[in-house]
Amino acid sequence: MSEKNREGKRTAREKMAVEREKQKSAEKRRRALIVGGAVVAVLGLAAVIGVVAANAGKDDSEASGPVVAPSGAQGKDGLAIPVGKDSAKSTLTVWEDFRCPACKSFETAYRPVIHELTDAGQLKTEYHLVTLIDGNMGGSGSRNAANAAACAQDAGKFPAYHDVLFDNQPQEVDDAYARNDKLIELAGKVDGLDTPAFRKCVEDGKHNGWVAKSHQAFNKGGFSGTPTVLFDGENIYQDRAMTPAKLKQMVQEQNKR
Repeated sequence: MSEKNREGKRTAREKMAVEREKQKSAEKRRRALIVGGAVVAVLGLAAVIGVVAANAGKDDSEASGPVVAPSGAQGKDGLAIPVGKDSAKSTLTVWEDFRCPACKSFETAYRPVIHELTDAGQLKTEYHLVTLIDGNMGGSGSRNAANAAACAQDAGKFPAYHDVLFDNQPQEVDDAYARNDKLIELAGKVDGLDTPAFRKCVEDGKHNGWVAKSHQAFNKGGFSGTPTVLFDGENIYQDRAMTPAKLKQMVQEQNKR
């Protein structure tokens, strides 16, 4: 074979090798594009799921149904459930969540004094119901318990049922109050509350829209958490020196004026 022919064959082989490398490179790029596209699609889906999950934790009064305030509700938009005489010189505003352990601690410590002062006509307490734990932990126990408490207000039994709910509060991670049968069972601890009207109110979620609106008001208020306790508009629960005895003294001094 002549040198010229050998050179020609070598050049042809080199050209074929170069072409194969080009094809391999092109194939790698194609695969990379496919994989990259798949990753983008997965990330896009994850973003959509994230938005849905985030929105699922938000309260929406429209999605919860019509806003039906319980009987006797007062304040802006009828979002406060009052306990005590309107003529009382002092007002305690309490934002609470029935699933909130800190709220139960507040109730355990302050309830005897609050009852004493409201029964004596010296203090009016306005309760605002919140669904903070539902949003943080998931579930619907905060909402359903608040709705049931509003149903108890319709029956004139709110204070007693309010106390029963906190006395029987489940662990924070246990969404037991999401079950209407549990809420109805606890109503049996309040004389005269477990009636067909109360059961229907609970099972229908009659006040769910009102509860959602109350929670929206809590968010708009810029409060840091539950319980939030205001005495004549001043946040007192953040005061580390606050005690039931000090609260009682404040109310009594107000009544002397």
